[in-house]
Amino acid sequence: MPTYISLCHWTQQGVEKVKNSPARLDAARKAFKAAGAELKQFYLTMGRYDFVIVTEAPNDETAAKAALTVGTSGNVRTETLRAFTEDEYRKLLGSL
Repeated sequence: MPTYISLCHWTQQGVEKVKNSPARLDAARKAFKAAGAELKQFYLTMGRYDFVIVTEAPNDETAAKAALTVGTSGNVRTETLRAFTEDEYRKLLGSL
């Protein structure tokens, strides 16, 4: 299943209620599952992004739907990247 990495920022609204973030993460996991995706990993980060999530979805449309559903809360902004595993990378380069 394709992997996606989302680089995330809390919005002003999200950071003002940051203590609610663990509950929002739990809700996001459920929203991803309802959309047909899975939130696999969460990392609180230092630097340019507030946190990073790693998700899996069967296709780009499902990944986009999940991210947009979570984004409608107004607490986060995301930049999502399609990630290729090492095996996918090797297969892709082997086909050149």
